[in-house]
Amino acid sequence: MVLLRRLLDIEDSESIDEKPLSNGDVYIGSFKGSLPHGKGKYIWSDGTVYEGDWEEGKITGKGQILWSSGAIYEGDFSGGYLHGIGTFTGLDGSEYRGAWRMNIQHGLGMKRYSNLDIYEGSWKEGMNEGCGRYSWNSGNMYIGNWKGGKMCGRGVMKWENGDVFDGFWLNGLRHGSGVYRFSDGGYYFGMWSMGLKDGKGTFHPAGTKHPSLRKWGSSIGCDGIGRNLLSHSSSINSEEVRVPKPNFLGSLSGKMSISKILKDPVRLSQRNALLDEKWSLCNPSGEFIYREPSCTLSQTSEEGQSGVQNNSTVVYEREYLQGVLKNEKVRGTELSRKTKQRKKFHVKEAKRKSCVDIFEGQRSYYLMLNLQLGIRYTVGKITPVPMREVRDSDFGDRARIRMYFPRKGSQFTPPHYSIDFYWKDYCPMVFRNLREMFKLDAADYMMSICGDDGLRELSSSGKSGSIFYLSHDDRFVIKTLKKFELKTLLQMLPNYYIHVGKYENTLITKFFGVHRITLRGGRKVRFVVMGNMFCTELRIHRRFDLKGSTQGRYTDEDKVGENTTLKDLDLEYEFLMDKLLRKSLFKQLSLDCSFLESQQIIDYSLLLGLHFRAPEQLRSILEPPATMLNDAGLPADGINSQGHLSTPPKGLLLVTHEPGFVSTAPGPHIRGNTLKAYSLGEREVDLLLPGTGRLRVQLGVNMPAQASHKLTRDEVDSAEIELFEVYDVVLYMGVIDILQEYNVKKKVEHACKSLKFDPLSISAVEPKLYAKRFLNFLHKVFPEQP
Repeated sequence: MVLLRRLLDIEDSESIDEKPLSNGDVYIGSFKGSLPHGKGKYIWSDGTVYEGDWEEGKITGKGQILWSSGAIYEGDFSGGYLHGIGTFTGLDGSEYRGAWRMNIQHGLGMKRYSNLDIYEGSWKEGMNEGCGRYSWNSGNMYIGNWKGGKMCGRGVMKWENGDVFDGFWLNGLRHGSGVYRFSDGGYYFGMWSMGLKDGKGTFHPAGTKHPSLRKWGSSIGCDGIGRNLLSHSSSINSEEVRVPKPNFLGSLSGKMSISKILKDPVRLSQRNALLDEKWSLCNPSGEFIYREPSCTLSQTSEEGQSGVQNNSTVVYEREYLQGVLKNEKVRGTELSRKTKQRKKFHVKEAKRKSCVDIFEGQRSYYLMLNLQLGIRYTVGKITPVPMREVRDSDFGDRARIRMYFPRKGSQFTPPHYSIDFYWKDYCPMVFRNLREMFKLDAADYMMSICGDDGLRELSSSGKSGSIFYLSHDDRFVIKTLKKFELKTLLQMLPNYYIHVGKYENTLITKFFGVHRITLRGGRKVRFVVMGNMFCTELRIHRRFDLKGSTQGRYTDEDKVGENTTLKDLDLEYEFLMDKLLRKSLFKQLSLDCSFLESQQIIDYSLLLGLHFRAPEQLRSILEPPATMLNDAGLPADGINSQGHLSTPPKGLLLVTHEPGFVSTAPGPHIRGNTLKAYSLGEREVDLLLPGTGRLRVQLGVNMPAQASHKLTRDEVDSAEIELFEVYDVVLYMGVIDILQEYNVKKKVEHACKSLKFDPLSISAVEPKLYAKRFLNFLHKVFPEQP
């Protein structure tokens, strides 16, 4: 009797019926009250049909929807959305199988395009993002990382002719370090920028003994070509994709009437019909991804060409500027071994001189973990404190945050894998306000330094033996300090705070935090977090540390590498700038030098980074017109459809500033006004780089100039004629090494020697005189145009 009553209750609560609606739609199926519930079919007036599960008026569960246009989806639904695992077949014959979230492909999935291309891997918000494999119908294949539907990060590209590139990508183009293996067995190890060779590299012809690919791959995070790069994405089965279903489904608070439900499936049809339009990757045959172009600069044959001699001892050292071969030297492998031995020897010596020889073989790793733990703790503690003006007490000896980090963890600290240490954070409120002043978000700051990607250790660029770290996104540099450097920084911090607050265009190093780690036993390591002024999407081809002196200010040729910081006597360029840009530069340099003079600081430098643009006259003369294609496979500016050179394009263009067309994302090196240019009627300007983008021009950031490189002919050619090469360059600069106190005797003696003064004449290296000599030298480097 009880069972019968339950059956009758169910029959009353859930009835199967056909219910036509006033707008012409029809629902056939189960109801719960007045709402569809259970199995049912819904037919829209335009012919679209859904058949499957319902839950209290919402399409939820398993089902199939057939749009009037012919598109089909079969799989999971939730709340009227495609949500879960399902298969979508488009009008053009394309098919996607995999995970969905709120009508968008999201998670692991495989898509077969109408042109028979196939992508299998990770999706995010309808775009390829994460690890994945894309196979073109032409036979080309890419396995690697994606972002926003484009190849971005580490990846391997294999062309149908057997060529392979293993390296880094950005926006679908090779960008960063990589190795290109030619089908004939030749290798090119080098750097790329926006799809073009850019920087120094070595070419090993077929048959030549080349460096270990495993060793090269491990240096950038992988062993060999493509090995272990995509262990999980490459194993995705095209027949079956397993994705864990979301454990939380959104619910609407209000009941949904049948008339409101009608609009959702129609919207789904329109949205899914447009999914393919989001796909922005082109077939490599259309030159979106293009292979290594031929080059006629060298009499030797280019990589992969049949003219290369099979000489097992010949290696070519080359330097490129945006795809144009600038320099080439031939060397043998025996010389290479000797050079490597010399470099190895120097590296060992630098380590012995290090001021932080405290962690034995694991010192750098433990130090990195310690500072990440400490910074995470400090920023997390100070950020919730309400924003207020800095007080005098915030600079005092008691303005410190201290904490003990035992390995097993404590009430206030998490367990960790490093060694026990004590943490001290100096002037936390001051640096919190400085980060706000520099427009840095606390969460971004922590993620950049303390994220899972960790920090990269850099070799010391000077004689101090300091350890340098670079954040994974290149935004921050962390440097260990000596005790007197820390003392200098804390003494000048109140005036530094006032100076950078008053002059937002300052070129002086930007500091974001000062900390100290103390190990059990009393050994201390001090370090400072600074902005990396070379954090830019453009490749920095040359770096210079300029003091305005000559004593010992040069670099041995055999020590010069891709990222070597050169010195005063290595600089063979003069830079011509727009009159107003130059005026703004020297006005701020004078203000900054006056500040350093007032703080009794000497021996500081101008760190100068140069991004070269290949001379267009060289590009037009030396490159075959067929190779001068832009990212979309169209002729580059200045090349008409017949391949003839028309008006030569300019490498750099100044245009009126338009905020909507340039990136406004703040960075540690970007702060201040947009600069005005004399050549554009004293209006604020952006820098337009053909083939790259549009950049905001600020003091020390994205500053355009012309670099004149003077080449003196050999004395045998005694005509006394000077030749000049002129390059378009983008300049990045800042004043560094500002922690050298005047009253430090050793630094005074060093400055006397480097400036060729009598060490006994201490007055000769007064801060005022140092600033004067420094500025006079820079006036020669950046001469005023007539």
